[in-house]
Amino acid sequence: MNAIQDKRARILAAGTEVMLRKGYNGTGVQEITKGAGVPKGSFYHYFESKEDFAIQALHYYYTPRLERFARALEAGNDSPRERILQFYRDLVGYFANQQEPTHQCFIGSLCHEKADESQPIGYAASAILKRSSEVLAGCLAQARDAGELPAGQDPQALAHFIGSAWEGALLRMKIDRQIGPLRVFIDQLERLLHG
Repeated sequence: MNAIQDKRARILAAGTEVMLRKGYNGTGVQEITKGAGVPKGSFYHYFESKEDFAIQALHYYYTPRLERFARALEAGNDSPRERILQFYRDLVGYFANQQEPTHQCFIGSLCHEKADESQPIGYAASAILKRSSEVLAGCLAQARDAGELPAGQDPQALAHFIGSAWEGALLRMKIDRQIGPLRVFIDQLERLLHG
């Protein structure tokens, strides 16, 4: 990685971390650049505005997560349905092992603050959620074709429903400050996918 890419990556890493904790409105450019160890002017060299930064931060944060999701749903000898269930079981296990389960859903918090005001942020978040849904729908289609789901099941609609339920469970976990909503999610997902 050259020096320019490294500086941009440092700004993205530091700024994304701050936005995850404090939200869009609670994050200032100066705090981002201080965390990255770069002058404030560097921010505007790489990003047109704070809005542009938020859009790029979404992609920075979610691209590797989407890649892991795709790999998990493609990998191994398990059936397609079992790969989906195992992925979500592993996520629930991750949160269950935290002393106090908390999670700041970057898309959720950013959209709550800015989607009405910023069409570009809304579009960026929508594109990420759409890609996640497409990955899940592909595995659900394999499950349907393997006879693990009813022949008439619409993989795209089911993937959208599961994604929305997961986002809702994360929000409830944050509100309730306990893992219960994720346990309900995984229990219902197992029932849904086992027919």
